[in-house]
Amino acid sequence: MAKAVRRKADERAPLPVRVRKYLDGVMRELRLVTWPGRDQVRATTVVVLVTVFAFAVYFGVVDYFLAWAQRLVYSTFAQAG
Repeated sequence: MAKAVRRKADERAPLPVRVRKYLDGVMRELRLVTWPGRDQVRATTVVVLVTVFAFAVYFGVVDYFLAWAQRLVYSTFAQAG
């Protein structure tokens, strides 16, 4: 019940007051964040780049073989007709 009353009081506050309250909450939460260090950022970036490259190679190989199989099927039926 108390939260509902407080929520209604907040809704009646002017927009600048509500925006300021929201930004204060955001700043309070940002002070609690543990930011990664340079080494951790570098390591995770390398992992992401390697993973993206590996998936690109994988999908390129799969695409090549599927295109090859499609051409084989089309050429087989085109000659039969």
